[in-house]
Formats: sequence, C-alpha cells, structure tokens
Amino acid sequence: MTVPNITFQNAGYFSKLMVDYLNQTEKLKPLYQHFPTLANFKLQVQAKQNNFSKEKRTVLHQAFVDQYKGFEPSELTKQNIALLQEENTFTITTGHQLNLFTGPLYFLYKIVSTINLTLELKEQYPTYNFVPVYWMATEDHDFEEINHFYFQDKKICWDQESKGPVGRLSTATLDKVYDVFKGQLNAGTHAKKLKTLFEESYLKHDNLADATRYLANALFESYGLVIVDGDHASLKSLFAPAIQKELLEQNAIRAVEKTYPILQDYFVQVTPREINLFYIEDNLRERIIFENNRYKVNNTSLSFSKEEILKELENHPERFSPNVILRPLYQETILPNLCYIGGGGELAYWLQLKPVFDLHQVEFPMLLLRNSVLLVTSKQIKKLDKLQLTWADVFASADVLLQKKSTELSDVSFDFKAQRQLLQQQFEQLRAIAKRTDASFIGAVQAQEKKQIKGLDHLEKRLQKAERKKNKEALDRIMAIQLELFPKNSLQERYYNFAQFYQEAGEELVQKLFQQLKPLSHDFDIIEL
Repeated sequence: MTVPNITFQNAGYFSKLMVDYLNQTEKLKPLYQHFPTLANFKLQVQAKQNNFSKEKRTVLHQAFVDQYKGFEPSELTKQNIALLQEENTFTITTGHQLNLFTGPLYFLYKIVSTINLTLELKEQYPTYNFVPVYWMATEDHDFEEINHFYFQDKKICWDQESKGPVGRLSTATLDKVYDVFKGQLNAGTHAKKLKTLFEESYLKHDNLADATRYLANALFESYGLVIVDGDHASLKSLFAPAIQKELLEQNAIRAVEKTYPILQDYFVQVTPREINLFYIEDNLRERIIFENNRYKVNNTSLSFSKEEILKELENHPERFSPNVILRPLYQETILPNLCYIGGGGELAYWLQLKPVFDLHQVEFPMLLLRNSVLLVTSKQIKKLDKLQLTWADVFASADVLLQKKSTELSDVSFDFKAQRQLLQQQFEQLRAIAKRTDASFIGAVQAQEKKQIKGLDHLEKRLQKAERKKNKEALDRIMAIQLELFPKNSLQERYYNFAQFYQEAGEELVQKLFQQLKPLSHDFDIIEL
C-alpha cells in the first residue's frame, strides 16, 4: 500500500485548537513565545541561558545523583546528568503519569520524540548539549487514571486504594496483577522478556515512583534518558519563591483568565483555583484553601496562619505540590528546558499558561506535539489490500467509511441527487403556475414539495439499508479491520499497551520508532511491524 502524506492537520483525530496551533494561526501567537522549528531553538537557547543560574544547575545535578541511588543508569545517562552542570547544556522534556506498565502506547512515542529531538538539535547546534528528560508525574493522585492497561483487549487492573501522591504508593499488591498479566502472554521469547520487565520493575521496588523509574530506564537505558521525580525537597526549595507568591498573592488565576478571550472559540482544558497548590503527605493530597484569614487543608483539620504556613514552606517545601496550573511552572523553574513535548490535551492547557510564566519571570518553553503512530502488521496490510482499502479510508470516520464502501460495493446508485433536482424543477414550475392563477395555492404546493422530498429521502435510506444488508459480509470485514487499527473508534496509541506489539516484535518495535519518528515533521506515521 502506498502511504499518503497524513499530517496531524488532516488525520481527523486532533482538536481545532491543535490544528490551528500547528498552522500557526495568528490569533494564537500571543499564547506562546517561539514555535518549535530548528531555527527558533537558537532563540530559545539564548533566552533560557540568560535566565537559568549556575546555582540551580548545582541543586538539580545533586538531586539527580540522589534520585538515581540504588539504580544502574547507563554510561550515557550518567554523562547527561553530569552535563547538566554545564551552562551550555539544555533539556528537552516530556512528562507522563505513572501508568501501570506504561499505560497506553503513546508513552513510548513521547519519549522517543524527546530523544530524537535532542539528537537532531545536537547535529544542528554542536556547541550545545541537549539532554532528554522524562518527568514522572509522581505527585498526581488520580489513581483510577493510571491503575490499568489494556492488553489483548483485556483490561488488566490494579485493585488498590490510594489517597496520597501516587509515586509514594506501595507496590506490595502488584504480584496479583503480575499473575494476571503473565497468564495473558504467549510462550515466546519476547513474552518472557515482558514478564521479566514487569517483575523487575514492580515486584522488586517498594513504591510506584521507583518502579516506574526502573521500567523507563530499562526501556531506554541506551539512549541517555534522564528521569526526574519532582517530589523532592531540594527541587521544591528552588520553587519555594513561586509557592510563596501563590499563597500570598493568589494571582495565577487572574493570569490564566487573560487567555480566555483568545481561547473563547475553543474548549478550555483546565480551570484555575484561587490557590493552585496541594498539601501532601504519604496518604494525603488535598487542596490548600484560604478561608477566614487562615490557610486550610481541604477535608482535614490542618490549618495555618500566614506566618505558620510560610514557616511550613521554609521547613518542608516537599509538602507543597503544584496543581496542573503551576506544575509546568515548577518544571521550567528547576530545569534548563527548551521544549516540552506532549499530547494535544496537554499542550491545550500549556497554551493557557504563558501569563503565569510572565508573572513569575520564567521563560515559556516551546510546545511540540508529540509524534503519533499507527502500528500495523503485514497480515493487516494484506487484509487492507484485499478489501481495497486505502490509508485515507482507514483514517476516515466509521460512518464516512461505511457510506463510501457501501456505494462502491453496490451495483446500483442510491444517490438520489438527480431525482431531487428533477422534483425541485417540477415544483418550481408548479409554483410559477400558482402565482399566475391563485397565490393561495402556493402554500399547498410547498407542503406537497416538502412531503415528496421527505419521501425521496426515506426511499434513499431504505435502498442504502438494503444494499448494506446485501453486502453485509464485506462491510463487516471492512469495519472489523478498521476497529483493529482504531479500537473503540479512537487512536490505537490511546488504547493498547506497548506489550501488545512487543510480544510479537520485541526490540524491533523500539528500534523502528527511533528510525522513523521525526519530531518536527507533524506527520502521522504508519509503521509496519
């Protein structure tokens, strides 16, 4: 099959906001600083270099050294951690929740996009160093979003309670999940590796953050990926001034509201609060609210005066956790970062945040939509060829595809366009006659016209239904292969886990992603395994 030029803009699966952003629509330009092009990275480097101190680099480097204790990073990862101390070193960052066993496929695409971009930038700007970073969302608390993954159309779920930051959650009960997962795998070599990977990650580490670090490191250890856990006291101390500003001034909400007139024609992704901070402990992550001149931790008895909460921040910065409005600011405060790579939903809320960055005088990063991929097998391609389906057909909505193939398979035309035109011409003549005889007759003519057109529409639908019934077997095969490639009529990458394909392809899956994905291209990739 010939692979057409499928871009994010014409793929049909991206929001109007993302399409307009990729097209660099003039209206959206106030929401970001530099659009991600190779040339613009030079401007971003200069801006970040002028606003990121040597002291921050020292703290960041030591935090990475601390976080990697007990792990075996590759020599390239160690080199990258050391390079972060240098003023000519910058990061490219992606972030992801601590989804069980990586969650949906796009976890891989995010990280491969990030690594590939650092390589492309190094080639373009050899006097600088570019380090790929994966930010683990360890402080999230929405456990139901991350406690499962889909493999062979089976939902494999971790039955566990969680109230605090998910990164601190014990992995003690994951042995039951492992038993379910290994029971679904085949007996091949790649399946054995998947079992080992799950076991080494989750059954030999005490909490979800460490398990996820091990897993991501195991998958990408040879590519120099650096993994950061923001739930760290020294990193939070770098962010403490911004936390204090939010507690005392509570002005992030007003900053975000400045974007509303620009975004009024789009879906607004997130809504800020008066205070965009949580208070966290091992089994607690609750909003901080300001009531009756006191700072209260929602749903608890904890309460602080102004002086007390500032003292708490000074002594325990790790107990303050930014919500979705301030988390990007936290990331860009502690990293010498140039670009954030994320999905459409993520970039949508980042586009609400530039005024918050301006408020805190932190450089706003470039925003790059991650690569998207459709993985197909040779068997599936043969099916598509046999069914005479093009890639454009495959990417069409189910209704559009069904209509098109019904028409192609039918040996009669059930498009009544010509009949409608003829009917309308006849009633146009009747209206002309009515005007010359009795104008009161026009209403009756119009009513009859409406009735006749409606009857024609009904006949057309009956014929379409009859033709679909006649060609049901072929149409069922067509819709079945589309559902294989777009499960639940959504992108494959948002549903299946990487294990679905790794079980058959092994390391070739990751290698092909690195070979084909071009982060700055905005193309939707189709990769045969």
